[in-house]
Amino acid sequence: MNERDSELLACLLRDHGHVPVASEDQADVVLLNTCSVRDQAERKAVGKAGLLKRLKRQRPAVVVGVIGCMAEAHGNALLETLPHLDLVAGPDQLHEVPDLVDQALRGRRGVVVTGLRRDLPGDMSRHEPGRIFASVAVMRGCDQFCSYCIVPRTRGHERSRPVTEIVEEVRKLAADGAREVLLLGQNITAYGLAEARRNGSRGADLSPFAELLRAVHEVPGILRLRFTSPHVRFMNEAFIDAVGSLPKVCKAFHIPVQSGSDRLLELMRRGYRAAEYLGVIEALRSRLPQAAFSTDVIVGFPTETEADFQATRDLMQRVGFGMAYIFKYSPRRGTRAADTLVDDVPAEVKLQRNQALLEDLEAGVEARNRGWVGQGVEVLVEGPSLRNPARWQGRSDPGQVVIFEPGAATRPGDLVRVLVERATSHSLFGRLVP
Repeated sequence: MNERDSELLACLLRDHGHVPVASEDQADVVLLNTCSVRDQAERKAVGKAGLLKRLKRQRPAVVVGVIGCMAEAHGNALLETLPHLDLVAGPDQLHEVPDLVDQALRGRRGVVVTGLRRDLPGDMSRHEPGRIFASVAVMRGCDQFCSYCIVPRTRGHERSRPVTEIVEEVRKLAADGAREVLLLGQNITAYGLAEARRNGSRGADLSPFAELLRAVHEVPGILRLRFTSPHVRFMNEAFIDAVGSLPKVCKAFHIPVQSGSDRLLELMRRGYRAAEYLGVIEALRSRLPQAAFSTDVIVGFPTETEADFQATRDLMQRVGFGMAYIFKYSPRRGTRAADTLVDDVPAEVKLQRNQALLEDLEAGVEARNRGWVGQGVEVLVEGPSLRNPARWQGRSDPGQVVIFEPGAATRPGDLVRVLVERATSHSLFGRLVP
């Protein structure tokens, strides 16, 4: 979501006459788009903003700003920590940033603009030209209020864009060369439900997101559809039927689980039990046997015992995730967990549990990837590999990175067939076949 916001802001700044440069040393304006989901993300942002003080001393006219979730979470307090900042703006003030930058360039400094909106924050459809892989924000905010999560505080309540507006944005992207679209939302399977409730619809079988998928699926030129991040509570039969019947929807699903312990899931206010999570996995696999799954996991949540951790470990091995973001719990100020629970799991235990899950994941992914050796996979071509430009890379439908030697006519955006000859835990390697 932050990458998409950064792309949108770059377009808005260009509309105001700004142009991108190759390095900070050449810049008149440096903006840090920040995340508050984890403490480490905030520490990195503060550290980077602190380093920019030297640039500010060398060239006092340079505009330095912090935008995004961290700006919303901390507001004026950032100026106390980082007095050289010229502007601070929350994610719902994205469209105001070009004007704030222009004001700063004229000498108005130390401006803080934050506050969550009830509506959507302006036109969200601008994109950098020529993207083969494009992201489309279909909603903002989250109404789940998980006990550890700061997103509702920094992104606000759920607000969904109209289907017609999203489809038109995807049509323009396809006309400009996009072949794969990633639909974005903090709680994307709840797309449209807040608006439906306001209109009096409350059926458990309701899935406006399934209808959105069907509508976007019909856009000519788009070859693949992905989305993130869904929530188990809203992955009902209508949703499963849509992803199971629409061929453009990639068979790779990022479904955050956070814990395999029912006791911790309740403390986290996740709204489901481990068996319900596994039930969704099985329902998808029954329709899509080749489906791949990834997830988010927190280790060291307050009161987590060895048995709780083992429940998480067992669930992960049972699902066989192809990728996972595994985080050590860090309290976020203003969340229920930080206000009511003691962060009582020692740091060294968090580290051990984090490392154990990473080792399990690596071994499992490498074994599953080796199962692809000798098989052909369909790959959407990205272009030259960053590590070896003589070879090219792309992604399979389940999401693996595939490295191969291109043919004379191979172009970014092509769908090609690659015979897998070798595999690691990170990539598949092979050669083009007809």
